[in-house]
Amino acid sequence: MVQTPSKPLTLEDFLQQPDTKPASEYIDGQIIQKPMPKADHGIVQTDLATAINTVLKQNKQGRAIAELRCTFGDRSIVPDITVLPWSAIPRNENGKASGELFAAPEWMIEILSQGQSQTKVVKKILHALEHGTQIGWLIDPAEDCVFSYTPDLRTVLHEEATTKLPVPAFAEGFELTVGELIAWLYE
Repeated sequence: MVQTPSKPLTLEDFLQQPDTKPASEYIDGQIIQKPMPKADHGIVQTDLATAINTVLKQNKQGRAIAELRCTFGDRSIVPDITVLPWSAIPRNENGKASGELFAAPEWMIEILSQGQSQTKVVKKILHALEHGTQIGWLIDPAEDCVFSYTPDLRTVLHEEATTKLPVPAFAEGFELTVGELIAWLYE
């Protein structure tokens, strides 16, 4: 759902508003509420974040965080999964994970929901890449495939079950194939 306010809403104004469920994002002066996730979306989001964390948390390499607000480049978005190096996790003065990210995430993962515009999701990923994201994934559960995007604007379609998905350098210990990811939907 897109909300166009009667008077122009600034990013600062948007950030002062209460959070919504599902989350709302601020893109090009508009408030866009994310669609309510369905079973396929939720399974991929939960299992993927768990798989990433199983590997990256061991040595404090990084962490996958579902639905973390990321504000940068005059936008405020909420990727389905944000994966950050350990040192980039937002923390309070006591070292406890807290707050939101005021930078582009190093690794951004979006899961396409039924009825969601692929173009709009790709635009979010491209915007993030322009602001420092190392890699973006767009997972399409309906088509059993993953698109990866890199800062050089290279887009690769991954649909063979044995294809190992690319990850950013800080997450090199994490390995996942397209087939392993899609298999979660059949468990």
